[in-house]
Amino acid sequence: MPELPAGGLITRNLFLSCDPYMRGRMGTEKNYTGGFPLDQPIPSRVVAQVWQSDNERFQIGDFVWGFLNWERYTGVATPNQLRKIDPELGPLSHAISVLGMPGLTAEVGMQELGMPKPGDTVFVSAASGAVGSIAGQLAKLAGARVIGSAGSDQKVTHLLDKLGFDGAFNYKTANVGEALDEYCPAGIDVYFDNVGGATLDAALARINPFARIPVCGQISGYDGGGSGIKRIGALVASRATMTGFVIYDHMHKFDAFLPRMAQHMSRGDVRYFEDIVDGIEATPQAFIGMMQGDNIGKRLVKIADPE
Repeated sequence: MPELPAGGLITRNLFLSCDPYMRGRMGTEKNYTGGFPLDQPIPSRVVAQVWQSDNERFQIGDFVWGFLNWERYTGVATPNQLRKIDPELGPLSHAISVLGMPGLTAEVGMQELGMPKPGDTVFVSAASGAVGSIAGQLAKLAGARVIGSAGSDQKVTHLLDKLGFDGAFNYKTANVGEALDEYCPAGIDVYFDNVGGATLDAALARINPFARIPVCGQISGYDGGGSGIKRIGALVASRATMTGFVIYDHMHKFDAFLPRMAQHMSRGDVRYFEDIVDGIEATPQAFIGMMQGDNIGKRLVKIADPE
């Protein structure tokens, strides 16, 4: 149990997040967040309850989310980094999924960079995941035709039956280029890229003039299996825009985002699924499983019930 910092908090952690970007912090290659510190708990997004407080802004029992640690209790010396959770908006876990940074990532990437409009064809890779599942539904709300790729037949069925995608395919059993030719015969206007690699190259070969490609992630290369982009010239020929983005640059938009996404959820315009593993001892395997694609929706670990 940590000591209570002066002016700070001790949180009792409830849900831990497993995110693909964390893989990049486990090596020595340059990345936008820096490597994990050695011999310290792993920092990640966490839903917690205030256990002890020496800060007038936070009362014992308040629910909060922020960057804490993969541990049961965290001493927080600078609690201004934490955001309070309104339990009336939905399950507490949503604060680090659809009503948190994954939801904001999907909104910024799809709406601000992808800019889908009625009649567009939108392709989303890793479409059943924490971000892709929201991005695809936001494109549907904009009136676009939405195609998704995922890594199992079960996930493909999920995209079609639960999330309302217009088409979907299993990239592990289908030829990606042939599948895109089948599902996007008129070309691709927006490609929301979560994976990079061969899928990105296949999409680049089929983009329409003035296509938009928000680059959210490159998970195919996170374990060293990535390859260079072979069809980058398609951007010139199609006068297309390919934009990488990091959600930390957009956190000033969070307060305006939250009621919008909460309203989408309450109306049923956006459906969201979480894949929750129980027990802190299961966290390492939960993370490895997420990297191997065995989750549908956001992978979380529940380590305690609220009190």
